[in-house]
Amino acid sequence: MNDEVIQLDRVGMVYQAESGPVEALSDISLSVRRGEFIALVGPSGCGKSTLLRIIAGLRPATRGVVKVNGQDVTRPIAEVGMVFQAAVLLRWRTILDNVLLPAELAGLDPAKYRERAYELLRLTGLQDFAQKRPNELSGGMQQRASLCRALLLDPPLLLMDEPFGALDAMTRDDMNLELLRIWGESSETRKTIIFVTHSIQEAVFMADRVVVMSARPGRVAEIKPIDLPRPRTVQVRATAQAGQLSLDIFEKLTGRKTM
Repeated sequence: MNDEVIQLDRVGMVYQAESGPVEALSDISLSVRRGEFIALVGPSGCGKSTLLRIIAGLRPATRGVVKVNGQDVTRPIAEVGMVFQAAVLLRWRTILDNVLLPAELAGLDPAKYRERAYELLRLTGLQDFAQKRPNELSGGMQQRASLCRALLLDPPLLLMDEPFGALDAMTRDDMNLELLRIWGESSETRKTIIFVTHSIQEAVFMADRVVVMSARPGRVAEIKPIDLPRPRTVQVRATAQAGQLSLDIFEKLTGRKTM
């Protein structure tokens, strides 16, 4: 079995604006291994979110080749869960019914996924809020529900677009640890994750490798291996090694030396 889940070969994206063509991405080549946690960092507007949508098949690349599990991506793929910066929960539905939504959209019987939904809600500490509406939950709890929804059909691939960016710092730290726990750092069957963030420290703490992108048109400026021990803990985040990795990525992003 091929261990590469995602293969991007010289991927480019040009879209048409009122003022003319705009090049969003240029010559992106990247391979992502099964069970790997990849973080994308780069300046605003460099095409990180666009790249996620291309991988998911929600937007076609204008150049290059995109493969998931060895197959060319020419349409939206089924084996993917997506989590966005906003929780995007339907306010008129209960939390449980929001989590069950992917089954409905896939034409499956939601009743057959209720046990799975409750299991995910228990895993994220939301078991007592299954019958609540989204406006009765905090921002962090809504994002946990959004994560449950993305995991309902047990997709092997998770694409996460700045999922914790709108949260306060303490809640964001909690969600980092929660995601790593759900991902299963010690498991051999963990999911493949591509995680977009503007926080260098978050990227270093979470990822196996950090892909540093340049300003638009987005290119791969560097791929930084993160050789911090797992499982990642608050103590790991506070080490000098983690700090040095963050500084290295900062220097690559900004072109400014810190020493």
